[in-house]
Amino acid sequence: MGKKNKQFVEKITAMEEDFAQWYTDVVKQAELVDYGSVRGTMIIKPYGHAIWENIRNELDRKIKETGHSNVSFPLFIPESLLQKEKDHVEGFAPEVAWVTHGGDEELAERLAVRPTSEVLFCEYYSKNIHSYRDLPMLYNQWANVVRWEKTTRPFLRSLEFYWQEGHTAHATDEDAAEETRKMLDVYTDVVENYLAIPVLRGRKTEKEKFAGAKYTLTIESLMHDGKALQSGTSHHLGTSFAENFDITYLDENGKSQYVHQTSWGVTTRLIGALIMVHGDNRGLVIPPRIAPIQAMIVPIAQHKEGVLDKAYALRDRLTEIVRVDIDDSDKMPGWKFNEYEMKGIPVRIEMGPKDIEKEQVVLVRRDTLEKEFVSLSELETRLPKLLEEIQQNLYDKALAHQKEMTSVATNMEEFKETLENKGGFIKAMWCGDIACEEKIKEETTATSRCIPFEQEKVADTCVCCGKEAKELVYWAKAY
Repeated sequence: MGKKNKQFVEKITAMEEDFAQWYTDVVKQAELVDYGSVRGTMIIKPYGHAIWENIRNELDRKIKETGHSNVSFPLFIPESLLQKEKDHVEGFAPEVAWVTHGGDEELAERLAVRPTSEVLFCEYYSKNIHSYRDLPMLYNQWANVVRWEKTTRPFLRSLEFYWQEGHTAHATDEDAAEETRKMLDVYTDVVENYLAIPVLRGRKTEKEKFAGAKYTLTIESLMHDGKALQSGTSHHLGTSFAENFDITYLDENGKSQYVHQTSWGVTTRLIGALIMVHGDNRGLVIPPRIAPIQAMIVPIAQHKEGVLDKAYALRDRLTEIVRVDIDDSDKMPGWKFNEYEMKGIPVRIEMGPKDIEKEQVVLVRRDTLEKEFVSLSELETRLPKLLEEIQQNLYDKALAHQKEMTSVATNMEEFKETLENKGGFIKAMWCGDIACEEKIKEETTATSRCIPFEQEKVADTCVCCGKEAKELVYWAKAY
């Protein structure tokens, strides 16, 4: 056996031993990213990009189905434009990257490298919205943004990342509120039904809402290590931006009115969520609906006459119903098994001389590693069903984990003990005072994740101060 055939998959640190290192190992070994030359930047490699494309394609289709059009706005924002909405600029100021020179010349005005595009869309709307007939204006763009983060990790938090950002303008507050909730529903659909990740849905507190927004809605998911990840947000901007940018329209009575706006987005951090929710000590586990390759054919004893021919014929047959590939390299089967388990491909199809004699194949599912012998004549029926079973199993497993890792705390002693010994989501009542929210973060590092739409009453008093409680909040340590 040649040296290259001995190069089996390199060791992945056990997640129980060091979860952060496990994550880094998986990202690197599965060839999702490489590091850029600037600290905190990443090169998304073909396999990682293929996963993002599948997420993006599903989401883009749903965005268009809800009446939105894709656009592209500039990367640079003049400083004076960014300064127009005070709360907004204060929220982003610490993370803004500035361009000060063009060639050898110092610019008369600094340019911000897009951290988000609200002000650019506002400037456009102020020039292009005149009448109620122009509304609603429903735009979305797929873009990269830059936020100068101090601590970075591939997909989860990087200096530059990829996302979609929706920006809409409406005639009434009610229309904007409906849009804000509608797009959160779209995000929920994609994350739960395609990425197989269950989410909590609710509203952010005033402290945690988007800078400049009237309110922010969020979906929150729970990672394997018990930390939360904000997985998508939808913001009702009210009229604050419209007032600062003079975005008005004439209503049906000829009266000037301010527009009501929204913005909403999800990013490549969804890939980080996918890794940390479904992955295991063998590597990635990718839900079939967004897997670049749903089934990988691995010929066994492929040097024997007829094996490769049969494998190629099988690939051609299956191409019509699943995303399928074949590994006809000269690497040993054991190497291939490890490689595709690490890359999280949902199903491995093994076919060797004995299988050909019996007119069957062996299906090995990535989520449970169970093997199944299937007749070639039944494969077109069985394989799609198996992929759906895997998709559902991944969601059910993640949901069971979320429920197991959700606790109730009625006082700070319980809160701290649960966070220290168990982690996960903590349901606790809150008085609504930001001072209590800040005290909880200071003493535990846990933050409010959301005020759920479906409220419960697990106690009468605030978990922090003991005063009368106003609402239930989910808390957790988060990425």
